[in-house]
Amino acid sequence: MKNKILFLGETFRADAQTWMNGLAEYGNFEFITWELNLAGSGIRRFFRAVEFMFSPFSIWSIIRREKPKMVIAERTTSYGFLAAVSGLHPMAVAQQGITDIYPLNSPFTGIKEMLQGYAFKKADLIHAWGPVMAESMMERHVDMSKVMVLPKGINMDNFYYNPDKERYRQKIRAIVTRSLLPDYRHNVIIRAFKILKDRGYEVELLIAGQGRLRASLEELRNSLGLQQEVVFLGRINNIALPNYLNKCNIYISMPITEGVSASLFEAMACGCYPMVTDLPGNRSWIENGVNGHLIPVNDSEALAKCVEKMWQKPEMVMNVAAKNRKFVEEHANYKKNMATIANAYQNLINKYNNQ
Repeated sequence: MKNKILFLGETFRADAQTWMNGLAEYGNFEFITWELNLAGSGIRRFFRAVEFMFSPFSIWSIIRREKPKMVIAERTTSYGFLAAVSGLHPMAVAQQGITDIYPLNSPFTGIKEMLQGYAFKKADLIHAWGPVMAESMMERHVDMSKVMVLPKGINMDNFYYNPDKERYRQKIRAIVTRSLLPDYRHNVIIRAFKILKDRGYEVELLIAGQGRLRASLEELRNSLGLQQEVVFLGRINNIALPNYLNKCNIYISMPITEGVSASLFEAMACGCYPMVTDLPGNRSWIENGVNGHLIPVNDSEALAKCVEKMWQKPEMVMNVAAKNRKFVEEHANYKKNMATIANAYQNLINKYNNQ
């Protein structure tokens, strides 16, 4: 018989689906899910707060009816707090961002810190999907003996690597695979490719993903005369995405904040040379000039210069691509990492059953 796990979180999110699917595949688990229904701003935010206040009653009812063996939560604030007050053990909670307390200047920061602190205290296992998250936990004086620093990883079977040397010599062909939202600064990348084109380089930029900024970004592309060079692909599923990654030689991501990026792992696994924002979350995986480049926030000129430098050293880029593939296999392998996480959950369940 499978062990039931109560999952508290937003099940539509890819991270949540990867987490649950991995546990189901590599452990003896099945899931009951619960999530807040209301989201948004203005009056909807008020009603979401009311819903949150009464949520423990719904969760207690599920626990009495379904008798799950464990509860897991996908954030250390909202869902983590609800997991803590559920009273069910073992309890695992995952910090999704660098702190989960965002934005930092919010009037609710103090309340979020209290909720998070309670979740940390009650949790039996705390997931830090990357080292930068563990560092923030240490600053919050979390009991680090409960912290597992391990990304969920990516499926290495799907994200194959094409070592064909010609892909690194034909022309500058880059790809971006982040949602078309303000924090990801696609405008910075597009302007960098205008600089490269003006300097005489043959370039192509593929933008995979969807979001509310698509129309304005297409307008920017057109105003810069990059209709032939910048291609918007729309949403690409994970089955088709490796085919695009393996046609490109550079991966670019310029967000203003970053936790642990599965998109970065996917690109590294497929042999794309990474150029990402110089942020703590990226520094955990990229050493500037060694296995990629770290670019200052909002700096199109710096990005263009790094692309130029990379393009002049194809042999170096090919060596980096092969090493990055091995790095991902060792540190972000979905099969290996999810099996480790599933085993940790089973051990916790066994521990509580034997008490």
